[in-house]
Order: sequence, then structure tokens, then C-alpha cells
Amino acid sequence: MKTTQFTQKHIELGAKMTEFAGFNMPVEYFGINDEHINVRKNVGVFDVSHMGEIWVKGERAYDFVQKVTSNDISVLKPGDAQYSCFPNDKGGIVDDLIVYYYEKNKYMLVVNAANTEKDWNWLVSRNSEGAELENASDNISQLAIQGPNAIKVLQKLTDINLSEIEFYKFVTGKFAKAENVIISATGYTGAGGFELYMHNDDAVKIWNAVFEAGKEYNIKPAGLAARDTLRLEMGYCLYGNDIDDTTSPIEAGLGWITKLNDKNNFINKDYLLKQKEEGVNRRLRGFELLDRGIPRHGYEITDAEGNKIGEVTSGTMSPMLKKGIGMGYINKGHWSFGNEIYIKVRKKLLKARIVKLPFYKR
Repeated sequence: MKTTQFTQKHIELGAKMTEFAGFNMPVEYFGINDEHINVRKNVGVFDVSHMGEIWVKGERAYDFVQKVTSNDISVLKPGDAQYSCFPNDKGGIVDDLIVYYYEKNKYMLVVNAANTEKDWNWLVSRNSEGAELENASDNISQLAIQGPNAIKVLQKLTDINLSEIEFYKFVTGKFAKAENVIISATGYTGAGGFELYMHNDDAVKIWNAVFEAGKEYNIKPAGLAARDTLRLEMGYCLYGNDIDDTTSPIEAGLGWITKLNDKNNFINKDYLLKQKEEGVNRRLRGFELLDRGIPRHGYEITDAEGNKIGEVTSGTMSPMLKKGIGMGYINKGHWSFGNEIYIKVRKKLLKARIVKLPFYKR
């Protein structure tokens, strides 16, 4: 298994470690619910160094990124970040990602850990523009400091005015005496906060500085399990669960990152345009349980008679709402908001209702 620069810190703190995307990662420290609520109400720290970072540079960088991503990068200015996906050539999604427009002719693509090698191979195979590609994943560490008190903790460690970094913006500068740290506000928890991208050599120094600065706020680490429950409360997709090579962004409710305008000629655009115009046979929807229970990935979604009309892709007991919540693909004719559906848990049908996302609102 691969390790991150922070692995020893996790072990020293007593984290329950597990293999994830080939890395030895902390799944939990002192209880998923407690870690979740601490991020929502205070401030927590996630090691997300397993994520992949791929630089795209050179005179054809713009043309290449515009071709391989579904969103429209023509609207970006340096310092902007943009949520997007790589459409494959069969109507599905290679991966979802964040595009960072670093400077002219230079972009950073932040991809999912489990897909880094797959994404790299996909990009190399589609690089007819001759853009300069660099897989920097092994050289970059990343921490996500999330929660309403994140700004108070981190502001102690930099002269950059963090309150001026708007959602989906980033700056590069000095942080905790380390140079060239990327500070972004793209958040996967819906709790506010920042992500820090740093050189590996600066990683432990920055970890120590963050935890020292956060002492007065009782800052705590958080594991991958709390990260999953936090993102699910916001209705954010998880690759491998809610989206994959077989799900289209239109089916997944990601039409808002699939810009089908004239100047945006990305891979397999015509197929997705046809889907948008003609409609799809299933849609990803959020639901909350009306009966007591916990929906899980792979559970059947049925109508009142028990006929299968879909499948759960993500589910949990919401720590904030104290009820079962989930997402799943539901067949045409059954996906309207407010509709009652049923989740098949063993031989029991639990009543649920389709709701608009996010589940949790600050």
C-alpha cells in the first residue's frame, strides 16, 4: 500500500486505518458521527493526499482541456476552479474532477484517487493536441480543513486574506512559512473551509502548524467515513457509487456541468446533446426514509407493490438529520419530487420520499 506524508500522524493519533485506492488511509479516529458533527459545527482536518493532480501545460493546453472536459473552461480566469467530468465515448463518465486555471497555458486537474492511473491513460490516449502532461500526484500532499471555524484557524498562518477567497476560487502563496501553497475553497463537505496543496517536503510542517493554530478551537482530524457522510448530506456524487463509466452526466443530474454550447466541442458531445433533447430513462435522485432504517449501496428501490424501479447508489444514517438518506437511479415515471418509493432491506419494504438536494442546509 502507498502511504501519504501524514500516515504516521494518523497512526499516532489512533486512527482506524484501511486500504483505499491503493493507499493506507484513516477511515475513522474517534467515531464517525462525532467527526461529522465536529466538521459541521467546528473544524476538522482531512488528509486527501491520495487524490490525483495532473498538470496540463503549453500552447495547446486550453484546447486539450476544453476537449476532454464537459464544462466550458472559456469562462475561467486565473484563480478560478471549476467542477467538471471527463465524458467517455460511450455516454458514461471516465471521472469527475476539478479544473484549476493556474495561469495562461497551465491547468491543474484534480482527479479521484482510485482513478488517477485510468485518467492519466485516458488523457494521454486523447492528447492529439500535443499538450504537455505531467502526473504530479506523488509529489503533492493535500489537506482539507473544513468547517465554520476553518478560516479562524488558517488565517493565523498566512498573510493572504482568506475571507476574499470565494467559493471555487484559489490563490497560491506563503502558508505556515512554506512557499507556493495552493489555497482553494472548493469543499466536498458543504461545511465551508479550504484545501491546501503543498510540496511533500512541507507537509508535516504544515500539519503541525494547523493543529497548533487550531488548539483553541479544539480542532480534530476526520477520516474517510465522515467525509462520505458529509458529502452525502450535500447530495454530492461519489465516483464508483453514484457515477461511473456507465452513467451519463445527464442521468446523474450533472447537466449543469455539461455545457452543450457551440464553442464547447468535447468528447461525445453529440450523444449527450441527444440525451438532453430526447430525455433519459432513469435519473439520479435523492430520497429520505420515512420508516426507520438505513439504505445501503445496491439495495433495490421499488414501488408499493414491490416492483423494482431503481437501485440505491449511496446511503447512510444522516448524523445531522437523524434519518436514513440516500441517492439512487430511479426509472422514468417514478422520479418526481415528493413521490413515495420503497427501499428493499432484506425482505422488508421501507417507505421513502424523493426530495430535492441537498438533504442538509446550513
